[in-house]
Amino acid sequence: MQKYVVELIGTFFLVLTVGCTVLTGGAGMIPPLAIGSVLMVMIYAGGHISGGHFNPAVTLGVTLRGRCSWADAPIYMAAQFFGAALAAVTVCYLVHPELPPVPMALNIGPQFLAEFLFTFALVWVVLNTATSKDTAGNSNYGLAIGFTVLSGAFAVGGISGGAFNPGVALGIAILHLTDIANIWLYLIAEFLGGAAAAYLFLWANPTDI
Repeated sequence: MQKYVVELIGTFFLVLTVGCTVLTGGAGMIPPLAIGSVLMVMIYAGGHISGGHFNPAVTLGVTLRGRCSWADAPIYMAAQFFGAALAAVTVCYLVHPELPPVPMALNIGPQFLAEFLFTFALVWVVLNTATSKDTAGNSNYGLAIGFTVLSGAFAVGGISGGAFNPGVALGIAILHLTDIANIWLYLIAEFLGGAAAAYLFLWANPTDI
């Protein structure tokens, strides 16, 4: 039970930070820095208990890689989605912008590719820094993972919103930062990115089982 609660808490604070920094008018470097930083510290706080996924696409990748059981994976994802939804509701209570947010316009090709690529990058970094026997015991994985999200937010945040996480996608849909009808694009792109990273990791590390 502890690991599921840790996944809920980590995802909650990640989505809370996304919602608060965006809806309070954070601009420029503020949201990417805050989001990458909170992910990093939550991974350091909870990684030793749950693995510090805080992202259903990461859970899928870690499961395909063989470091999370198929019995645990659905419960991890349920905890992550619940934490994301709870965070979005909390943001609605905390933040009352003068004008309601305008949902990002749908631009299927670029948004899909942006979410796929940086979710792939995120899961690829997670698998290689936090699950590989060759990097076992390192203390850099939280920093590497947080900086991957930070880099992705800077690089393609203006194209897709920079979710790279189905839980974050649910959160921003609840907050009307994207149209709820478009959430399918995020979910498909992100889960495909996570799966692709897992299979490429297994191909590149055939003895790391």
